[in-house]
Amino acid sequence: MTSQTPSVTTDQVIAFRLRNHGLLDRAPVTELEQVVGACGIQDSPPGSTALALHARTALTPDDLSDAVGTRKSLVTTWAMRGAPFLVPTEDAAVFTTGVLPPTETGRLHLIRGVERDLDRLNLTLDEATGLVREEIRGVLAGRQLTVTELGEEIAPGIAGHLPEDARGVWDSEGPHAAGQPVGEAVVHFVLRILTLDGVICMVPGRGSRFSLVDDWCGAPFPTVEPTAARAELLRRYLHCYGPSTRADFASWLGVTATDAKAWWNLLTDDLTEVDHAGRRSWALTTDLDGLLGDATFPGDAVRFLPPRDPYMQCRDRGTLVAKEYHRRVWAPVGAPGTILVGGRIAGVWRPKKSGTSLTVRVSPFRSLPPSTVEALAQEAESLGPFRGADRVTLAVRTPGAAATTASSA
Repeated sequence: MTSQTPSVTTDQVIAFRLRNHGLLDRAPVTELEQVVGACGIQDSPPGSTALALHARTALTPDDLSDAVGTRKSLVTTWAMRGAPFLVPTEDAAVFTTGVLPPTETGRLHLIRGVERDLDRLNLTLDEATGLVREEIRGVLAGRQLTVTELGEEIAPGIAGHLPEDARGVWDSEGPHAAGQPVGEAVVHFVLRILTLDGVICMVPGRGSRFSLVDDWCGAPFPTVEPTAARAELLRRYLHCYGPSTRADFASWLGVTATDAKAWWNLLTDDLTEVDHAGRRSWALTTDLDGLLGDATFPGDAVRFLPPRDPYMQCRDRGTLVAKEYHRRVWAPVGAPGTILVGGRIAGVWRPKKSGTSLTVRVSPFRSLPPSTVEALAQEAESLGPFRGADRVTLAVRTPGAAATTASSA
């Protein structure tokens, strides 16, 4: 960095990200695809997608069902970090082709866990992918199957194409699950690559079933040249999470910092170095005016963000939450949702369902004024339709005190 390097404050960064994540004002439902396309919506844990979109749009459960199940304008696919994401169908290539590393080493890192199996089989990942690709259309055409069912039906067809010694390994029990043959496990891993190749997609509903993209969407995903797709994915990342670094982008994507050069180097001429609290990072040059602009937040706006909400997927966590609260916010198992109050992450929340009654338990980092508690109660009530509840109770646990409860019908 030099004396000419633009400096940005944390408040400016937060305001920039809130705006580009759609968390300052709810967009009309007619803009649903644009909101999803900002950086995708992680579709786990169950129900989190609807809550993430509810925080950003004037959405109803029926609106989401229509977009995903009827119009097919949104589709679920494995994407960043090998996780399921809801993305716009028209932009699916950005989150599939754009995520798929150009090297086999990078692809292996993205779907970590299959390397030893492939070594025992004397197969490369690309060879295994080719074998599964040859079988999957005959197995999946006109059907919707789970990962387990796909493994059970595809693996036997591949076995006959392998040398005898490899066939023995293919049919033997592997290390991933009791009773699961190595071949079925390899198929499971390779399905992630075929998802990123735009061959298959995930069908909404319980059970994580898969369909051929052609069958589910009625046509293949629109094609985008790989380097163009990778460049566009990085642009969207920086627009939502900038200023950032190559290492942080790599972590968000699910590749190594070295492999991330295949994306980062495509936009070298489009980036400007900035100083964020003494940290050397980069922003899109076209985003500088917005990044260096107004740093004010809405003073009373509240939102309930689900676990793994896109806004919380930044890698510079200290920008959003003081370090003392990191373990509470980003718990490795059973992570809670977070509450957004006036543009700041102000605590965590967890739901508890009993019949058609929902209790929203909020644990703020600091005591909240009565006006904020009332705003949270109103916002909690709006979660009811997304959780199948006709009665919602807000329980706020003030630090160092018992919970206070507010009910709403």
